[in-house]
Amino acid sequence: MARRLLALAGLLALSLFAALVAAPALARKEEAPASALSLAEALPDWRAPGGRLHLRGRAEPHERITVRAGRHVLGRTKAGPRGRFRVTLRSPGRAGVHRIRLNGTDVGTLRVRAVELAAVGDVNLDVPGAGGVWREVAPVFRRADLAVANLECAVSTRGLAAAKEYTFRAPPAALRALPRAGLDAISVANNHSLDYGREAFLDTVRTARAAGLAVIGGGGDLAAARRPAFFSAGGVRIALLAYSDVRPLGFDAGPTHAGAAPAFPELVEPDVRAARARADLVVVYFHWGVELARAPTARQRHLADVALRAGATVVLGAHPHVLQPVERPDPRRLVAWSLGNFVFAANSPGTTETGILLVHLALDGVRGARLEPARIVGARPALLR
Repeated sequence: MARRLLALAGLLALSLFAALVAAPALARKEEAPASALSLAEALPDWRAPGGRLHLRGRAEPHERITVRAGRHVLGRTKAGPRGRFRVTLRSPGRAGVHRIRLNGTDVGTLRVRAVELAAVGDVNLDVPGAGGVWREVAPVFRRADLAVANLECAVSTRGLAAAKEYTFRAPPAALRALPRAGLDAISVANNHSLDYGREAFLDTVRTARAAGLAVIGGGGDLAAARRPAFFSAGGVRIALLAYSDVRPLGFDAGPTHAGAAPAFPELVEPDVRAARARADLVVVYFHWGVELARAPTARQRHLADVALRAGATVVLGAHPHVLQPVERPDPRRLVAWSLGNFVFAANSPGTTETGILLVHLALDGVRGARLEPARIVGARPALLR
């Protein structure tokens, strides 16, 4: 019995000794410093579905890094010899809030939502109080990521009126109100932008750009008129082009003179292809159709088909002064045949019905669209809801 007690006491002593030896090692393991894996800057506020996501940070030298959103692998990279890494990924394709992890290390959350494009039709600033007509609709434009309109007037104090039935001209102050209202780009490819000649037209372009607006569909020569404007939102690059198919004599841009880009298929097709090579999405704005017609013409359909086949995602239209249908030729593309008037002294039947087209975009194209309805009161658009 005594021997058994001595043996048991020995075992207990050995166990206690082992525990005392192991305890510091366990403590050291628990107190080990966190992984060196970290980002050099916070994640962006949001990204579009499929939008580019640039990450840079530090890790262990030559460490292999896997970037995940939930269980979905966004990409992989490897740190350099000094532990630095830089990688460009595509954000998750599904909208929502996604937790981003690097090798299991939580580095924050990323909100994924569609890019919102707001588009409106004819804007004629040759109306009383033009600077104040945006008050009610401005919040919609400011919430959008990109907003575009068709500017259907000259903006200048110079020039002589063209020999045509209607000519429109507004002072520069009226145009400067557009970016304050949230607009980002204007098309000058229409049948009124040169109402007071090329000198006044170039004033319009210069005033718009000085105010911070991108100008599409017109310029100092044909090459400039065909040049796209590029925007980036949510990691998606968007190109805007514009053309006029309603072409008073002398309004077209030429190789050596200013004007609007004519809607010739042989120009539209290569321009859209070239823009698509430099952008993820292409939006084309046409001035076309028949005034007061409620349905698109065969010519409108042909031009839209040229643009879509060349790679356009969204095709917009104006000139009929009334709304025409919005169609989806396939699930990821959209054509708005006519956006009608927007800021316009309208009084013909149907010309006061208007709205703001809101198109939701992802890397793979159109995710949704709706028309925010409005009515023109005098010359001012007023939202109906």
